[in-house]
Amino acid sequence: MSRHWQRKPLLVRQALPAVVPPVSRAEMFELAQRDDVESRLVVRDLERGDAGWQLRSGPIARRSLPPLRQPGWTVLVQGLNLHVPAAHELLMRFRFVPQARLDDLMVSWASEGGGVGPHFDSYDVFLIQVSGRRRWRIGRQAGARLKPDLPLKIIDDFQPEQEWVLEPGDMLYLPPGWAHDGDAVDGECMTCSVGFRSPHRSELARETLLRLADAVEDPADEGVRPVIYRDPAQPATVTPGLIPGELVEFAREGLQRVLEDPDALARALGEYMSEPKAQVSFDIGNPLPEGCGVRLDPRTCMLYDARHVYVNGDSWRAGGRDATTLHQLADARRLDAAVVARSSAALQELLMQWVEDGWLHPLEA
Repeated sequence: MSRHWQRKPLLVRQALPAVVPPVSRAEMFELAQRDDVESRLVVRDLERGDAGWQLRSGPIARRSLPPLRQPGWTVLVQGLNLHVPAAHELLMRFRFVPQARLDDLMVSWASEGGGVGPHFDSYDVFLIQVSGRRRWRIGRQAGARLKPDLPLKIIDDFQPEQEWVLEPGDMLYLPPGWAHDGDAVDGECMTCSVGFRSPHRSELARETLLRLADAVEDPADEGVRPVIYRDPAQPATVTPGLIPGELVEFAREGLQRVLEDPDALARALGEYMSEPKAQVSFDIGNPLPEGCGVRLDPRTCMLYDARHVYVNGDSWRAGGRDATTLHQLADARRLDAAVVARSSAALQELLMQWVEDGWLHPLEA
């Protein structure tokens, strides 16, 4: 983290020795057929050059995939960690980065020569080779331009600076903005990509403002005489269409009161950063058995700050020993039975509610 994170690439040979793919090729193709799974098919006809690129978004029927021996095509499944426990466990190995920044695990299967072309990402990525071999070429590519009229964002005139062939267990880290191009060599291959959230500043501003708007409460407005706009000094006007400057200032003062409340701003941000993706849903669970620990569902995102805990887009005020316990749950993603038993009655009730919501599950001994 001190040498390479968001600074420069890092190749780690045998970062995960004896790695096992989290899914088989057949299982991955089955996932790509599902409506609740985000998937893509990229096909390239090498003889047609730039005109040979094709992109199709899922669901993708198995019969619509090219023959396995056809070169130059790849299937990508996003959010594999939401559907496959082994993928979730692999993603959890990267929690040395704050959970609020961790996004998901994507898997790509490619036939000989398959890839998505030279491109760059706006986020950090760890590329883990889990089967077969893939050649990666990378470069800083200052002033990169994209090829026009293609279904994929492919860099024009890609100039690589370094090149490696990754074997199963090897891992390549790339900071945001580093151009890279990977293609399968010597047959089919499978690569897992750990991606991170890098929200745009305007995105964070928009989403937090939306949540702040829903939570705007001025105690003065709850009384018998709420704070309303008053203009006793308003003269008669010959420009009735003009919005009074005093009205603009009145609105600005109200907005400023909300933005200056650090508690409200932090809560809005935490609720947004913990919100599940659109395709995520939870199955209603059974009541928590007595004397049982709990573990977070792989789809559950749990975060916290100094005053609140955030779970799947909702927030709770927490303090004292209950806050310590909830922080432990967010960090370790589980609580053993003894910790649950020592929790306050209010916290135990909250944990039981989360179990029934499907956010938590009983922890097997």
